[in-house]
Amino acid sequence: MKAKSMLRQSVDLLCSRSTATSEAYTQLVLECVRTNEINQAKRLQSHMEHHLFQPTDSFLHNQLLHLYAKFGKLRDAQNLFDKMLKRDIFSWNALLSAYAKSGSIQNLKATFDRMPFRDSVSYNTTIAGFSGNSCPQESLELFKRMQREGFEPTEYTIVSILNASAQLSDLRYGKQIHGSIIVRNFLGNVFIWNALTDMYAKCGEIEQARWLFDCLTKKNLVSWNLMISGYAKNGQPEKCIGLLHQMRLSGHMPDQVTMSTIIAAYCQCGRVDEARRVFSEFKEKDIVCWTAMMVGYAKNGREEDALLLFNEMLLEHIEPDSYTLSSVVSSCAKLASLHHGQAVHGKSILAGLNNNLLVSSALIDMYSKCGFIDDARSVFNLMPTRNVVSWNAMIVGCAQNGHDKDALELFENMLQQKFKPDNVTFIGILSACLHCNWIEQGQEYFDSITNQHGMTPTLDHYACMVNLLGRTGRIEQAVALIKNMAHDPDFLIWSTLLSICSTKGDIVNAEVAARHLFELDPTIAVPYIMLSNMYASMGRWKDVASVRNLMKSKNVKKFAGFSWIEIDNEVHRFTSEDRTHPESEDIYEKLNMLIGKLQEEGFTPNTNLVLHDVGEDEKFKSICFHSEKLALAFGLIKKPNGISPIRIIKNIRICNDCHEFMKFASRIIGRQIILRDSNRFHHFSTGKCSCNDNW
Repeated sequence: MKAKSMLRQSVDLLCSRSTATSEAYTQLVLECVRTNEINQAKRLQSHMEHHLFQPTDSFLHNQLLHLYAKFGKLRDAQNLFDKMLKRDIFSWNALLSAYAKSGSIQNLKATFDRMPFRDSVSYNTTIAGFSGNSCPQESLELFKRMQREGFEPTEYTIVSILNASAQLSDLRYGKQIHGSIIVRNFLGNVFIWNALTDMYAKCGEIEQARWLFDCLTKKNLVSWNLMISGYAKNGQPEKCIGLLHQMRLSGHMPDQVTMSTIIAAYCQCGRVDEARRVFSEFKEKDIVCWTAMMVGYAKNGREEDALLLFNEMLLEHIEPDSYTLSSVVSSCAKLASLHHGQAVHGKSILAGLNNNLLVSSALIDMYSKCGFIDDARSVFNLMPTRNVVSWNAMIVGCAQNGHDKDALELFENMLQQKFKPDNVTFIGILSACLHCNWIEQGQEYFDSITNQHGMTPTLDHYACMVNLLGRTGRIEQAVALIKNMAHDPDFLIWSTLLSICSTKGDIVNAEVAARHLFELDPTIAVPYIMLSNMYASMGRWKDVASVRNLMKSKNVKKFAGFSWIEIDNEVHRFTSEDRTHPESEDIYEKLNMLIGKLQEEGFTPNTNLVLHDVGEDEKFKSICFHSEKLALAFGLIKKPNGISPIRIIKNIRICNDCHEFMKFASRIIGRQIILRDSNRFHHFSTGKCSCNDNW
């Protein structure tokens, strides 16, 4: 602290003068670089520019450039580089480093291509930048170019390439690099040995990774952490724990990375409470540990606990990083908790991370899943750089919220800007076509996956096409597509077909789909219920009883459908015909009044959807008191005169009666109702729904 204080005083003194010598600037700039005092360095740069002081060579500028690059201060680096009169190879390499550290991949590639000269550092920086920013294919391609142009790879190059191979799970190429390591006699390098171990582990060759680890005589903390992480990623949490004991016996004390990996391994196999105990026992927790525990909660469906832990972390004065913020925002998205999402957005702005690629993409997803597509678009438009993840978040968000034409326009813009679509992109595009029944466009996009983009359609893409064909009345074409698939149909494909058949009343194909689903996983309740409901709608009560008996024999448990609504930052949850809420009496009174008003306007509850052999009165009660209707009534009680939309979340697909009810209600009460079900968003307004009755 004393040294930094003295440096600040020295900078103050120099900046108080109207002139200064080159030696004075040089001495202070070098001290700023040594102590990583970036703010004082910026003051010195500003003072030089104000007094029109231009160093006779590029030494000082390069020092400042490397400091800005080190901390990913992209704008500062760009501005300084643009002002430099003389640019040498060190200047260009520093700019490359700034782009790599800040994740600005497009600028990194463009700058590398326009450099007037390059050296091995240029290649290493760019290859590492691609590899470190999830662009492994670009990293490998540049490595091949580096070799063609006669530049010898260094240990840093090899580490980056092994990392890229690991990201691609490209074991064949990884083994080629292993061979070149032996030829170049790099095996004595612990960094390369660690990268090799990591590559084999991430490619699923965990035994080969362990063999390399055991041969490594100079194991360091990174070696142990990588091997523990390898076991965690290969689904062997018990071996993680065993290796942790060995690590301690060898004299290496676990650090935060070790513990975060152990926490993740426990969470991976569902032992979240055990992970929390490990987390609580570890005294010196850094941001990586906190984030690992939050992610573990979220992956096990405990998003509320993730948010509580985030607040606990803030109380401990631990500053979140981009990974923490993006994971917490994702938890808010799953809960559709706009209040918490906005609070985390505010925190990201204070931390200067709101424009980070990870955080921005998560925010787009969160606002989309809360039904605030305009806010999602604002975040997207303000992003200084984008990647395929951010494009996908915006495209899928538009498709989910009924902005299907916008989704397709975004896709065309994405292609024009030379971004390569991935599997998620086409899920969003095909979903947009599905929601609008655009069969010809959907078929064109599906065919383009292979014909134009050289990809193989995934099962998710096939499911979208099966859905699109079926919902437009082409069930036999959908069945033919399933039969001619390159993959074996999975649970998603058959459940999609069953859902279509249920909607269209095709009992023959429904029975075929249901039989496949019973074979694939006999413990999941949905196919039994759907088939039973179809039988019930046809009055085939014996078949209904047969399906229910089959469920009992397989010990299948039916999960409850429920809806929730957030009022004044508190979540209220309802099930069908729920009377557990403390304000139930008022809720039912409000709902009955609303039903009466809707009936006066022509709404008739569709009791044909009640698939039980009971009387008409019981059917009426059952259909009128579904969970989303109770949530709406509660929202109207708590927010009677508001103009803001009422937002409801439902964990399963909304039924036809509730969908019609919400359309009528939006017109009668003069308010927008936004309901998110398991399929998509429904924006009800003035008697219409954004899904055009297709969901």
